[in-house]
Amino acid sequence: MSTATGPPPVDQAGAPEGPRVPPPAGGAGGWPRRSRSQLQAALRRRLRRSRRRALVLTARTVRRGLHAWRSSLQLRVGAITMLVAGVMVVIVSLVLFRQISDQLLGAKMRAAVDQSLAGVQYAQSEVSGIATSDSASIRSTLSRTVQNLQSRGGAAGDFDVVMVYLSSDAERPAASRRDIYPSIPADLRDEVAEGAQAYRYALVPDPTGEPVPTLLVGAPVPTEGQSGDRVEVYFAFPLEQEQQSLEGIRSTVLITCAVLTLLIAGIGVLVTRLVVDPVRRAAGSAQRLAEGHLEERLVVRGEDDLARLATSFNAMANSLQKQITQLEGLSHLQQRFTSDVSHELRTPLTTVQMAAAVLHEARGDFDPAVARSAELLRAELDRFEGLLSDLLEISRYDAGAATLEPEPRDLVPVVERVVEGMTVLAQRHGCELEVTVPPSVIAEVDGRRVERVLRNLVGNAIEHGAGKPVEITLAASSTAAAITVRDHGIGLTNADAQHVFDRFWRADPARVRSVGGSGLGLSISLEDARLHGGWLQVWGLPGQGAQFRLTLPMTAGGELTSSPLPLRPPFLGPRR
Repeated sequence: MSTATGPPPVDQAGAPEGPRVPPPAGGAGGWPRRSRSQLQAALRRRLRRSRRRALVLTARTVRRGLHAWRSSLQLRVGAITMLVAGVMVVIVSLVLFRQISDQLLGAKMRAAVDQSLAGVQYAQSEVSGIATSDSASIRSTLSRTVQNLQSRGGAAGDFDVVMVYLSSDAERPAASRRDIYPSIPADLRDEVAEGAQAYRYALVPDPTGEPVPTLLVGAPVPTEGQSGDRVEVYFAFPLEQEQQSLEGIRSTVLITCAVLTLLIAGIGVLVTRLVVDPVRRAAGSAQRLAEGHLEERLVVRGEDDLARLATSFNAMANSLQKQITQLEGLSHLQQRFTSDVSHELRTPLTTVQMAAAVLHEARGDFDPAVARSAELLRAELDRFEGLLSDLLEISRYDAGAATLEPEPRDLVPVVERVVEGMTVLAQRHGCELEVTVPPSVIAEVDGRRVERVLRNLVGNAIEHGAGKPVEITLAASSTAAAITVRDHGIGLTNADAQHVFDRFWRADPARVRSVGGSGLGLSISLEDARLHGGWLQVWGLPGQGAQFRLTLPMTAGGELTSSPLPLRPPFLGPRR
């Protein structure tokens, strides 16, 4: 069934209309609305990111501060000086401010008490003839007395007055300002009611309604002839001027504290710098001297302790330079001697070997004793040749002439070839070689040097393995390849492990070599590993055997951060 089609609809301008697309659902502008949960989730994510950034920034700032604190003596001295000076200045300033405040308020208090005593005497004379039965007379007398007291003035400055007439049935106050009487503390009124003069500090509203610190002094006014009735008078002395004075003194003290603290800290930093700068120069010179700049010296200025330090440093540098120069000369002479002797011995050794080979081939025609001598001669000449080869190799390392020739090599055939070559020696010692290798490990190495290292390690393990199995393990990661050689023989102590790579070193000097090595095999192996940029490490325990681990980077020139195999074997119990 077909559907008839026609020309597309045309709009009013005559242009064909495009496909009709329904408007997107949402709010104004056609954009979809985000739900409240989505907005809350986005807000939470932003808050988490902000917190993480704040934590990272705080941790970074703390680390930088701790590094600056540990590395800068001048910063520590300046900070400690500022802290101690600040504490001392603050303590002295607080004591001084307290004394000034006490003296200022004490003078105000004494003037206020004296003025209140004079006011009580005047109020007593005014209310002595008051008519207790006439309320109008009481109010007029109290008001007149309050006005007269306020107009009298005194040394304590401006003040307000409140007088209260108390009878058994009523309380009639009169005040210079209406809002003072409700602000009188109850405990002050109770103490005055007991017949004693008292004072309190309280907040009393001023004419604008703002509470200001005020000294309130109250006292009873003695009356004659009125039983049960009493009169109290209260003086309110505003402390605005004293408060302003104390605030000015406080500001002055704070500014003085800050200035003195900074001044003392600056003096401490300056004095410290005078001492630290020469020490820094001496440290820099010592570092450059340690890097090989033997001509480094300090400039001597003056005759003080720092000058003596510079003189002693220069004398030490001169002595070190002289001794290092002598040692370098002796080292070069020793290297030259070893190399020359090795080369010179090559020619007579070759001649003697040729003669020994002839004797060895004809030993069947000799007397048994002479035949045995020919065999021993041949064996010792082979050992002598190996010793000369090792001496030449170690002399090349000492002279810096050893070069690495890396190429992609599969280490599995290298390990298998070394094991095959050591099988006869292992059978002679009655031990078994156990090999664990993956299918293939391709690394950029110098195959000749790696094979030499493995021969030395396996031969050393066979000699010291006490006839127990020797385990050879190969493993690799993305950045490194490692080979371990584990024996279960006499083992090594911590002291032995520190010297095992030394030249001509033996754990037991009385022990006779059965393999016939030169005593340089492990030293050359260590140099081969370093030439690759790798590690050669050893672990051992007395009676538990030893394990050597060779770790090499997978690519020539790569840096090692870890090894695929552990240095310490996981199994340390007695082997069965």
